[in-house]
Amino acid sequence: MSFQPEHYDIVIIGAGPVGLLLSVCLARWGYRIKHIDNRAEPTPTGRADGIQPRSLDLLRNLSLKRQIMAHEPAKVYEVAFWDPQNDGKGIMRTGTWASCPKFIDSRYPFTTLLHQGLIERVFIEDMGKNGTDVQRPWTITGFQNNGKDKIYPVEVDLEHISTKQRETVRSKYLFSGEGARSFVREELGVKLQHKDPISHVWGVMDGVVRTNFPDIKMKCTIHSDHGSVMVIPRENNMVRLYIQVASSTDKDWDPRKKATEEEVQASAKRIMQPYYIEWDRIEWYSVYPIGQGIAEKYTLDHRVFMGGDCCHTHSPKAGQGMNTAFLDAVNLAWKLHHVESGFACRSTLSTYESERKLIAENLLDFDAKYAALFSQRKPSDSDMSAAASQPSKDSSGGSNSFIETFKSSCEFTSGYGVAYDSNVFNWSSSHPAQSPLFLTYPRGTSLRVGRIMPPANVTRVSDANVVHLEQEVPMNGSFRIYLFAGTLHSTCRAISDFSSNLTRRGSFYSTYQRIDPKGDNYHERHNPHSPFFTICTTIAARRPEIEIRQHLPKVLARYSDHVYADDVWDQRVPDAKAAAHAKMGLDEEMGGVVIVRPDGYVGCVLSLVEGSGTVDALNEYFGSFVVRPVGRGSGNLQAQL
Repeated sequence: MSFQPEHYDIVIIGAGPVGLLLSVCLARWGYRIKHIDNRAEPTPTGRADGIQPRSLDLLRNLSLKRQIMAHEPAKVYEVAFWDPQNDGKGIMRTGTWASCPKFIDSRYPFTTLLHQGLIERVFIEDMGKNGTDVQRPWTITGFQNNGKDKIYPVEVDLEHISTKQRETVRSKYLFSGEGARSFVREELGVKLQHKDPISHVWGVMDGVVRTNFPDIKMKCTIHSDHGSVMVIPRENNMVRLYIQVASSTDKDWDPRKKATEEEVQASAKRIMQPYYIEWDRIEWYSVYPIGQGIAEKYTLDHRVFMGGDCCHTHSPKAGQGMNTAFLDAVNLAWKLHHVESGFACRSTLSTYESERKLIAENLLDFDAKYAALFSQRKPSDSDMSAAASQPSKDSSGGSNSFIETFKSSCEFTSGYGVAYDSNVFNWSSSHPAQSPLFLTYPRGTSLRVGRIMPPANVTRVSDANVVHLEQEVPMNGSFRIYLFAGTLHSTCRAISDFSSNLTRRGSFYSTYQRIDPKGDNYHERHNPHSPFFTICTTIAARRPEIEIRQHLPKVLARYSDHVYADDVWDQRVPDAKAAAHAKMGLDEEMGGVVIVRPDGYVGCVLSLVEGSGTVDALNEYFGSFVVRPVGRGSGNLQAQL
């Protein structure tokens, strides 16, 4: 009897942030996962430590934010800048600015700081609740997409590091989250393109300190005549210091230069004069060179994928590595889910590389600018004040280059600067779906396709709770259909037509309804009809004026927990009668429809009109990437829905 290998939906190599978050998502959606890591235990301390505002949004949407915040992380609201005094007597503060300035519309205008191991443990615990764990210490020794099994085409060879036990498994997919030293990337022959050679060697030290430095509880960038230090406050009264050990401008430049803890401490003491600093204890210490590199490809066959540090390396100064990895993971997760669920065509998997590699390239370009921002020009107090305000023109009417750089940097470091190019998921004028009802920025809507949907406060009609609209649908793999209904006296007919065409046989919505629509789904809040869509209806009216079953058609009324009154004032649109409509740039009377991808990014925006036009356009949009034909037939399924 021949040996039959175990079969998995995906094998994940590496239990860092990208691999673990991919496992979290797929385990929740019921996939069988083989997840290994070559370390005997999770990260005990050190490594990555910064969660940016956009990532905190994401973790909240995954119901993981509270677990992260339970560790009482440090929160950075401001960044302080220190530079040499002209008299040579040490350093002085030259300014501060907000970590996430007010011109960025964020729920969490701060950076959250705690060590990577604590974050990993939150993910591992969530995986365990859904039947998935990490097997340690195992490593990958080989793999091939040999096609011997059409359903599970990837053969993966694994080995236990201690016992040398070997195992061969078959899988639909293989994912490498191994980090910069990736076996999978090397075996694929994918090269890292180095945009910048190694130009700095940095020491990083986590510990508890005694100091009279006044900004030790803030994030600081310190330049002195003796070198540079970055100060990062941490959980449990700790502080992280990044200390420049060597630079390519040094006469004896050596990219492999090492330094002891004592040498780095002595360097930090010199840099931070006239202030003193002493260490009670050191929790973690490392020295490493910094270079900028990006993988030429993230996949060769759409069966073996890579993400995280395996694909991009850069400096730690802006705290982007782990946050970029988070978005790599969720981007791939929902696309794999849609393909394996029979919803989306396999060709859509190509958008993982095109979207995420673009962001990595932007990150590397930004990383170089970010370093130059602090090393080439010392910002003045007037620059700080000007940059924190909305206008970005100087008094002569020209653009202030420092302010522009600052503003774009803050948007990027916060995570809200991620912008995906057009493709089948992100509508543009070149999209296969063509209709005059599609709205584009800045005419017709203030939303930009391929960017995150902005936050909006609304009142949930069912219980009168003021809620965050963008967080109401969890990241469960569903597209979010936001129907901004305007005022009912203006849109009553359009809403009725939208609903009847939505439930018509052959529409994108009815085509992917549940197999047993008459099953007991009474308590299903988000997906009563289809696992791929959730409908949120926001009406420009006060909550007491809305009667869900009286004012809305049956299909919309079924989502009673997702019907909202747009009656909450917002300081960003102070004159708006319906602030959520206004923040989307939609007419407060006539409304509109916003399609948001499962990861929170806007897919398309449309006018809400009488007749079949709005749903016809959506049929074309979804029809460009779903497996089944949509937009055909005329039978009505409303009785079933």
